[in-house]
Amino acid sequence: QVQLVESGGGLVQAGGSLRLSCAASGRTFSSYVMGWFRQAPGKEREFVAAISWNGGGTNYADSVKGRFTISRDNAKNTVYLRMNRVKPEDTAVYYCAAANGFSTTYSSYDYWGQGTQVTVSS
Repeated sequence: QVQLVESGGGLVQAGGSLRLSCAASGRTFSSYVMGWFRQAPGKEREFVAAISWNGGGTNYADSVKGRFTISRDNAKNTVYLRMNRVKPEDTAVYYCAAANGFSTTYSSYDYWGQGTQVTVSS
């Protein structure tokens, strides 16, 4: 069982930066693949980024590749999403999630946080 709590969301101007954090409880955090997803109003939840259990493998949605960076610190039970050069279309609620296998698919993730709102102004 893993409980996830996101933080770091807020209002940012287009072109700016933001770092999201996701703190996990439980002693098995380091065994999980961690992912970030987002959901904009009226849209389905979509994959943003994922990172393997040891940080050695990552995957990004094309829409954020080169701008966002996912990382994790297993000693702190925390996964991060660094968002650079943000755009108004990045506005969404951002969720972190944990999975047993590496995946970009929403249904593969078993544990979810409550989400944090990111709003990018133009």
